[in-house]
Amino acid sequence: MTDIGKIGEQFVAQWLISQGWQLLHERWRSPGGEIDIIAQHHNSNTIIFVEVKTRKRDNWDQEGILSVTPKKQEKIRQTAHYFLGEYPQFSNFICRFDVALVNHQPCYQSASNNRNITIKIGEPIQWQGYQLTLLEYIEAAF
Repeated sequence: MTDIGKIGEQFVAQWLISQGWQLLHERWRSPGGEIDIIAQHHNSNTIIFVEVKTRKRDNWDQEGILSVTPKKQEKIRQTAHYFLGEYPQFSNFICRFDVALVNHQPCYQSASNNRNITIKIGEPIQWQGYQLTLLEYIEAAF
């Protein structure tokens, strides 16, 4: 994965935290694949498996959504099943598969402290040397 991919995942993770989610794992790996973010909503029995796509504007795969193919979806589902086998305390939770689409472009201004930034869907933010925008967060994408 490129550095911008990791930065995009950190950006989405920060947004999820601001929305009341508790991160359980980032870049969780199994023998069959990887899930970018796994989170649980505070005081609920809902768990999300999030695929993050970080792209430049006007790319070939419509901001990353076309790269979440049926084959990729099945790989994520299988990895989620593996996760639930490893962590049986979550086996009775409601599971959801979400997709986050992030746009990036270089930013030549100095970045501010990322901890105090409020991330809003559709609004660009300076983050770790880039201008990032959470273009869309698709709940229950597949």
